[in-house]
Amino acid sequence: MKESQLKKSLAELLATPLPMREILVKLKIKGEEKVEVKSRIRDLAQQGHIIRLRGARYGLPEKMDLVIGVVQGHRDGYGFVIPDDPDQEDLFLKAYNFHEVMHGDRVVARVERQKAGGKREGRVVKILERANETMSGVLETFHGGAYVVPFERRIAQDIFIPPGKAMEAADGQAVVARITIHPSKTRQAMGEVIEVLGDPEDPQVEIQLACSRFHIRNQFPLSALEEAKKATPPAGGTYDGRIDFRGRQIVTIDGETAKDFDDAVEVQDLPGGGWELGVHIADVSHYVTEGSSLDKEAALRGTSVYFPGTVIPMLPFELSNEICSLNPRTDRFTLSCVMQISPAGEVTNSQISESVISTVERMTYTDVAAILEEEEPSAKERYADLVPMFRRMGALAEVLRERRHADGALDFDLPESEVILDITGRPENIIRAQRNVAHKLIEEFMLLANKTVAAHLHDHGARLLSRVHERPDPMKIDVFLNFISAFGIRTTEPEKINSKWLANILTRFSGRPEQKLVTHVMLRSMKQARYSAEARGHFALAFAHYAHFTSPIRRYPDLIIHRTIKRVARKEAASPGWEEGLDKIAEHCSTTERAAEEAERDIVKLKQTQYMANRVGEEFEGMISGVTNFGFFVELDDPAVEGLVRISTIGDDYYIYDETGHTLTGDRNGKVFRLGDPVRVLVSEVSVQRRQIDFELIEASGAALTTGRGNKSRSDKSRGDKSRRDRSKSTKPASGRPRPEGAKGKVKGKASVTRKKRRK
Repeated sequence: MKESQLKKSLAELLATPLPMREILVKLKIKGEEKVEVKSRIRDLAQQGHIIRLRGARYGLPEKMDLVIGVVQGHRDGYGFVIPDDPDQEDLFLKAYNFHEVMHGDRVVARVERQKAGGKREGRVVKILERANETMSGVLETFHGGAYVVPFERRIAQDIFIPPGKAMEAADGQAVVARITIHPSKTRQAMGEVIEVLGDPEDPQVEIQLACSRFHIRNQFPLSALEEAKKATPPAGGTYDGRIDFRGRQIVTIDGETAKDFDDAVEVQDLPGGGWELGVHIADVSHYVTEGSSLDKEAALRGTSVYFPGTVIPMLPFELSNEICSLNPRTDRFTLSCVMQISPAGEVTNSQISESVISTVERMTYTDVAAILEEEEPSAKERYADLVPMFRRMGALAEVLRERRHADGALDFDLPESEVILDITGRPENIIRAQRNVAHKLIEEFMLLANKTVAAHLHDHGARLLSRVHERPDPMKIDVFLNFISAFGIRTTEPEKINSKWLANILTRFSGRPEQKLVTHVMLRSMKQARYSAEARGHFALAFAHYAHFTSPIRRYPDLIIHRTIKRVARKEAASPGWEEGLDKIAEHCSTTERAAEEAERDIVKLKQTQYMANRVGEEFEGMISGVTNFGFFVELDDPAVEGLVRISTIGDDYYIYDETGHTLTGDRNGKVFRLGDPVRVLVSEVSVQRRQIDFELIEASGAALTTGRGNKSRSDKSRGDKSRRDRSKSTKPASGRPRPEGAKGKVKGKASVTRKKRRK
């Protein structure tokens, strides 16, 4: 019996807990199959899909107020269980749970209390899987031993290192320790140092620490490197079985520092109106075969990780930057999605095929924007042969964008930041990234190709790895509806809200002072996009079917989609167990994506705090970007960083927090701090270790305010698809991750980066 069938059968069978013998009888399992099914049932219990009770009975966790999920710790000692089931609310854990549980552990937790508004509290009853076998941190020595203080601030426990187990690391050095004894209610965690990294402030060590902390693989096994070295590029001539697109005006459009070009585009006019759009994607699956060492390593990594100044690639550079990269005027194998598009932006016909191309030019976003937006004579002269095609691209992208918006797509388009580094790898500045017309047209083309490929595979009955974004939780939408009702907008039931209705709200506030406020609050009501073996649609894009196809060099799900395309075209059956394992692939790729994003954000915050540590005492203009019961966050205009104004530093009143309205209101003076308000702040304190910038309020909405520490506070309790790629390419320093903070500076030479692929 397949695992998926067994899960489904048990979900129907275990309405009441049953012993193993009765389960086998009801499932009609006989003979030799009993041993296999028993083993599978025990595995499901170990994984938490079912629960083993006293008396050797098995039951369903949801029937017993149990939640299965991953622990997310908080640096202040408490945390949450993030359920495996995306439709369940998070479960709050009090600090006492963290005597034996660590951030990242997979657990069974019991719901013990449900508060008004659906918020749940509980406690951990069983640890299913430990997340942290190793730990990176700073070694602190003392007479007779040492401790490793984790860099991961969400881990509350230090790791005791017995005498002789520290590899002679010096006090204050960054190390990696293996946990030999995990913590319990009566015992602290113990371990041994397995790697000495060095000075934690060295930029190279910072990257190593991030990889260790977020469990990112940064060394390729020898077998994978050998396979990459043996790969050979197309040798010229004819290529049987591939459509030959050489000789056409196909270009790549990327950032200045990009080295791995996995997509190329062309646009031609169609007779009678409309366009033909060709999106050509590197055929990575030709070189990374299923089950190979390269494939196994790419699957484990899931994605490339982009830090300021460097990249941890999913594939070795021999493939990512050379053989698979669509370098100019060089034959390259591709998978092509060629679409005929009507003047109204509708795809009337499409062809997806294995192909070979040779791009005629390596374009940058800057050069294409110089042609289309700035009408720069030198750029138009240099690329004179391509200018007509770029104009066609601009016209087509505008039509596609208008059609998406008309269909209800949500474009939040929040500004992001770029870290500028000096030649030593230290932050020199933080600037606000600018998206030009070239970024937007590439985004439209990639979105359309992804949508078209997903629909093609669905129409052929293939089970595929979808990119899904589910409807928002009705309770969160209800909070948003209550919020916008204050602006006089008539609302309806949360269950009836669709993306088109929300898109109309964004349009209604476009250009108004409240635009950022409404966008932020709406964004917080959305669920997180993820990968799934079930086609559940993409709410924010308003697509019924969507998959990632356009970036196989840096995302494993795209590689899976390429293999699915080839199987469908050749009418081949999937390998044994492939469909059975698709759920696990989806879950793993979602996990590695989140880990990569967290690591990228953490390094950017590190660079931001390093930069702002030199600006303590300076004043800046900014905007309130978040409101909590303990204060509000402020996003500065220049540099592009975010910090916190604590209510305890505003000495003129008690302030009451309104969670629904996202405001803090003075109890006596009536002053209101809300999302989007302009403020002037002073940098009061910076903690590089905690990645934290503290501000003091100088002025808000034109009214001068006094500052004073120690005051009390009161609460009422309450992109497309081109994404992370151009932040770091080569040896040049590159940009950081979204929602920035700062950079520090020696003016010896700088490199900023252009962002490339936004993730949808």
